[in-house]
Amino acid sequence: MSVPVWLWFATIAGLMVLLAIDLFIVDRKPHEVTIGEAARWVTFYVGVAVLFGLGIWYFSGGVYAGEFFAGYITEYSLSVDNLFIFLIIMTTFKVPAIHQHKVLLIGILMALVMRGIFIAVGAAVIAQFSWVFYLFGAFLIYTGYKLARTDHNEEEEEYKENVALRFVRKIYPVTDGYRDGKSFVRIDGKRFVTPMFIVIVAIGTTDLLFALDSIPAIFGLTKEPFLVFTANAFALMGLRQLYFLLGGLLNKLVYLSIGLSVILGFIGVKLILEALHTNSLPFLNGGEPLHVPTIGIEVSLSVIIGVLAITTIASLVKVRRHPEAVKPVPTPSDHL
Repeated sequence: MSVPVWLWFATIAGLMVLLAIDLFIVDRKPHEVTIGEAARWVTFYVGVAVLFGLGIWYFSGGVYAGEFFAGYITEYSLSVDNLFIFLIIMTTFKVPAIHQHKVLLIGILMALVMRGIFIAVGAAVIAQFSWVFYLFGAFLIYTGYKLARTDHNEEEEEYKENVALRFVRKIYPVTDGYRDGKSFVRIDGKRFVTPMFIVIVAIGTTDLLFALDSIPAIFGLTKEPFLVFTANAFALMGLRQLYFLLGGLLNKLVYLSIGLSVILGFIGVKLILEALHTNSLPFLNGGEPLHVPTIGIEVSLSVIIGVLAITTIASLVKVRRHPEAVKPVPTPSDHL
């Protein structure tokens, strides 16, 4: 897939315009995002992603379009499980409801920039060392196994600050409370950061940790950096609205981790098969490719959609029959 430089810049500029419009319209007057408002924005962002995918199909063909949609759906679905952590962060820092959208928007924008760097590095490594797919595949299978064994009911519901946050706290003192959505304030001539800045950094850096499994997963579906980046961008852009839309539904997806583990394991197997098919490791089959079956993008897309559909339906049926199965999810506080 040949992507000219101007198209890269045009795509990034278009994404920035969408984010600016979102920020201007939604945060022009800080308010608590309603379910109806979130639903409209989720529909908008999904619609834009679909139109983008159809554009890829029109200009570059169905294979690349299929890779984009498979990557987008995978990234979006993996992000849903991450919303639980975002909810814990919001609760821990007691983010007022009227500022939660801004926190997510800026935090996810930071995550998008960092993911872009991660994707560029990953693409460069893959271009030089094709055997890295063995590592990606093994890592995804291991991650899927660990995710399947995760018991959300036994997880700690307290957020532990990472290295980045501890570093910020060493440089700047933090105010006791929120200051009208500001990230920095001056008190008696001294610069302070507010909890708003701290929670934005928490969201952005936490998402980067999530990318450790999602980026290798999408590289298992497409090797095109342009598709990897745009699929991640559209998934992240719609993520914050999904946070408000899901609300009480989030804790009802009791089988989500199992479904995602199946998807990660499936993509891991796909990666290893492709690595074997194009093998160049001298100690394996004399450095010659092995004649093993590979999994096409059509099959991958069908498996991903099928697993997500079964997972969602099974989860809702489970909690309807056994209400006690609902995962405990902390409720964000509107007060400090």
